[in-house]
Amino acid sequence: MRMETTDEALALAAAGGDRDAFAALLARCYDRIFALAFRLTGSRAEAEDLTQDICAALPAKLRAFRGESCFTTWVYRVTVNAAHDRRRRAASHARAADGWGDWELNRRAAEAEAQEQINWLQRAMRALPPDLRDTLALVLDDELTHAEAGQVLGISEGTVSWRLSEARKKLRALAAEEQGT
Repeated sequence: MRMETTDEALALAAAGGDRDAFAALLARCYDRIFALAFRLTGSRAEAEDLTQDICAALPAKLRAFRGESCFTTWVYRVTVNAAHDRRRRAASHARAADGWGDWELNRRAAEAEAQEQINWLQRAMRALPPDLRDTLALVLDDELTHAEAGQVLGISEGTVSWRLSEARKKLRALAAEEQGT
């Protein structure tokens, strides 16, 4: 009896909840859906996944089938749309992953550059005379004001400013010397 029933009649019955009609319809169209999915994706694994997704969604989608067109045409349209949706999702995920990857690479590069600068400053500070090094260490990264550093070191605020100026000169000279070699 089911072999004589048209795909369209089976689809309408399946849309109404007839499980046997759905099983018969799926048995008839599964290979066609898979073949089209394979041609659209070019990959057996992708085609299998796509076909499974379509078959899982087919009971809900069948409610939209009105029988105004050939069922095969309708199910091919569903398959093409599902392939397009899958491609769009994959492209969106790839763009998101690429963007994240670029962001992470830039973050790591900036972090490495900052660490390199800190390492250079630590090495360079060891080359400074102790009074300049101590003064610089106290005011570096706005830890202490010049007045507060002067109180800690027992010197005037003006002397702190002078020492910082001298430390900067020596650090610039050291940097220029390293770049010249």
